[in-house]
Amino acid sequence: MDQTDHRNQAVELLKEDAKRILQLIKVQMDNLTLPQCPAYEEVLDTQMYGLSREINFAIRLGLLEAEEGKKLLATLEKELSTLHELSMYKQ
Repeated sequence: MDQTDHRNQAVELLKEDAKRILQLIKVQMDNLTLPQCPAYEEVLDTQMYGLSREINFAIRLGLLEAEEGKKLLATLEKELSTLHELSMYKQ
């Protein structure tokens, strides 16, 4: 496996983790856990922190550009914000 293969694999794994976080938060919202709930906030903070550490590790290994890592986090944050807005609208 060459550096490009490792890079592509790292990016895909990070995207899968971001998708998993989004799904986890969606399940919480679907089960009536309100975004203001401390448990919701703790799960979200913990998951986002973990993903940011994974991204930082991939950057340090040279498998991901810093800008690409920031973009991945920003995209997830935007998706989570949209999900939050939708849940508030339902209430």
